Amino acid sequence: MAEPESTIINTNVKQKDPSTALIVAVTTRAIFNLEEEHKLYLEKGKEEYTRHQQANQDNPLPPGTAFAFIQAVQYVNKKILESNPAERDLFDILVLSNNSPESGARIINSAKHYGLEISKFCFVSDEDSTQYLKSHGVKLFLSADRTDVCNALRRGVSAALVFQQEVQAPSTPLRVVFDGDAVLFSDETDQIFQEQGLEGALQYERAMEAIPIGEGPLKAFAMHLGKMRKKFGQEKSPIRTYLVTARSGRDMGIRAIKTLREWGLPIDEAFFMDGAPKGPILAQIQPHIFFDDGLHNIQGAQKVGVPSAWVP
Repeated sequence: MAEPESTIINTNVKQKDPSTALIVAVTTRAIFNLEEEHKLYLEKGKEEYTRHQQANQDNPLPPGTAFAFIQAVQYVNKKILESNPAERDLFDILVLSNNSPESGARIINSAKHYGLEISKFCFVSDEDSTQYLKSHGVKLFLSADRTDVCNALRRGVSAALVFQQEVQAPSTPLRVVFDGDAVLFSDETDQIFQEQGLEGALQYERAMEAIPIGEGPLKAFAMHLGKMRKKFGQEKSPIRTYLVTARSGRDMGIRAIKTLREWGLPIDEAFFMDGAPKGPILAQIQPHIFFDDGLHNIQGAQKVGVPSAWVP
């Protein structure tokens, strides 16, 4: 039997309606740079870690990889409420932590220091904190722990692994880049490619051109983002979405475009890279977050300072 979580409501922030909000859960190591503290935890244990966090509770933690993304979703909320103060379809951010509430004071103080709009802090003593995601209605989970991400995906929650890196906070609007196969779409074509090579994959795509590609692990999150995006005209939208895929536009682009149309998912720009490196185009887009299932693409993105999240 799992021990109950301890949830601290952030009364400084207007609470969102959980039935309509796009709820994003982030772990403390995704939003703040806790690499030194995590090392201490692994080497010296929980008690030493807790002592360190309590002693430093008034020292704000440096920003982590998902920090700029959280700031950008706050900007989206602000713009949505400016256009309609009664709107309930907003981003809602909660922090999920394996810290005890005693050592969590530094996390809360850091969020307040940076003015982050985080509505809840959930401190879970259980090993698998992802069991609480569904009860909170989470649509996207960002974590620096691979096991957490795999558990969340198994529970049917869109999730990605965030790697700690130095991130230049890009300006607004919120820019989100999705890879295609095995992220936005299912990995059906990837499977054919592994088994039958490129020619087999091309034949499969041509035969299936009229049939939408299956859903990938981040489709639900992308659809909710798209719904928010549709509240604005293209020129004034505080959200911009991109598809950057290894597919070739000539042979495999049509089915991808038809699938997005079938889903009713608005994408601002689509880049069909035909296997070319994604780093240069990502450097141009400067997204707040880039989702991909290929580690080589994540590494390429990190080299150009783009905050990246791996969908295993």
